[in-house]
Amino acid sequence: MTGGGGRRRSVAIIGGGVSGLTAAFVLRNAGLDVTVLEGSPRLGGKLAVSDVAGVPVDSGAEALLARRAEGIGVIDELGLTGQREVPGTTSAGIWTRDSIRPLPRRQFLGVPADFAELGRTGIVSPAGLARAEEDCRLPADDPGGDASVTTRVGGRLGGEVVDRLVEPLLGGVYAGRCEDLSFEATLAPLAKASRSHRSLADAAASLLPPPPPAGTAPVSAPPVFTTLTAGLGTLPPALADASGAVVRTKAMVRELTRTPAGWRLTVGSAHAPEALDADAVIVAVPGIPASRLLADVVPAAAAALGEIKYASMAIITLAYPVTAFPDKVTGSGFLVPAVDGRVVKAVTFSSVKWPHLQRSQPKLHIVRCSVGRLGEDAILQREDEALAALAAADLAAATGVRGQPTEVRVTRWGGGLPQYSVGHLDRVARIRAGIAGQPGLAVCGAAYDGVGIPACIASARLAADQVLAFLDSQGPEPAPAG
Repeated sequence: MTGGGGRRRSVAIIGGGVSGLTAAFVLRNAGLDVTVLEGSPRLGGKLAVSDVAGVPVDSGAEALLARRAEGIGVIDELGLTGQREVPGTTSAGIWTRDSIRPLPRRQFLGVPADFAELGRTGIVSPAGLARAEEDCRLPADDPGGDASVTTRVGGRLGGEVVDRLVEPLLGGVYAGRCEDLSFEATLAPLAKASRSHRSLADAAASLLPPPPPAGTAPVSAPPVFTTLTAGLGTLPPALADASGAVVRTKAMVRELTRTPAGWRLTVGSAHAPEALDADAVIVAVPGIPASRLLADVVPAAAAALGEIKYASMAIITLAYPVTAFPDKVTGSGFLVPAVDGRVVKAVTFSSVKWPHLQRSQPKLHIVRCSVGRLGEDAILQREDEALAALAAADLAAATGVRGQPTEVRVTRWGGGLPQYSVGHLDRVARIRAGIAGQPGLAVCGAAYDGVGIPACIASARLAADQVLAFLDSQGPEPAPAG
């Protein structure tokens, strides 16, 4: 895309995570000069991979939803289809009430659709089950605006269902707390369905495939998740390579200002600043740095971005001999309710969930332990060795694993997960309204429409399309005078 004087139009992308790199990839065939500026020494944001016991294992997100076309589409466009891996099992449990109990099959992010099945799992007490069943007898809700997950789900199904079932699942996604998380934003399909169903359980059932007829086996469904053979952490460099963009690390953008011709970015240290001009800019960094960059340009959007809280967490990856486990490990892992007071919030038996890892090291079990929820900063302030020991102790209490792990990796993600607190949808609407008033400016990332990789990719495509539409609307650039 060139102006009448032959100059190619330019786009600067601030942030080299999966969102920013996807935006660059989408723009690859538009005839633009695209520059990606990443402040840290590496690309990928919360996607990273490194070896544990000689096996490449993700230290950030380790799976993406296969049912959303955005993630699979990018993998296919990159020519990585042959590297896709599917889970060996997705049978997960909840470690609560002194046992690892099977996660009900008929539930939507923890909201049960079958009370008899919920009762059989033993996740909630008989009193908790009786309270949940009141959902079918309560009058229909008239929500009248957003509310917390605790208010909406707990009001229908009781506190035990929230504490022991919904919170572990949403906590695994957001590292947040149900009393703070928005029902409308975090459970959007259920919120929509609830407006046409009297009970929340019926609303959840409407979002699930119908149960098989009595006496018949469940029909096998396509895999819910997928990953890449060498880890999802290999996706960002593949996007960077295929984008054709100029990609710079250690290039912190400190200021963003409007110019008569477009935008000026101030890059680098205060002692040696560099000015970079661009016709359009995509801001693909988390809410807090985005708020700082946009404070003078779009004050209203910056203020709304500054309202988004972030939770920190850590992934402790442990390698054990297969013989260290007293029983054969068959499930993909388990979640842990915050109410039970454990350090770990989730455990993934990676070598069981992803058979290609087991084939690489058949004598080892690789286990991922997730630690940290909103407000649990004190736990994360412990040294790596101490944090790993706490995670290993919880794993031993849950599974009976014996001895010490043969290898340990601790990865910390400070401020890694945006919190979709009550009012999130209105907040995002205010951000987008402000950005829309600034031609040639777009935003994308996990702070807006979903924290998963496919949602980030969709957000990046939207931002790239907005920038392209703006540049197309400008027509050819006039030739220089003289």
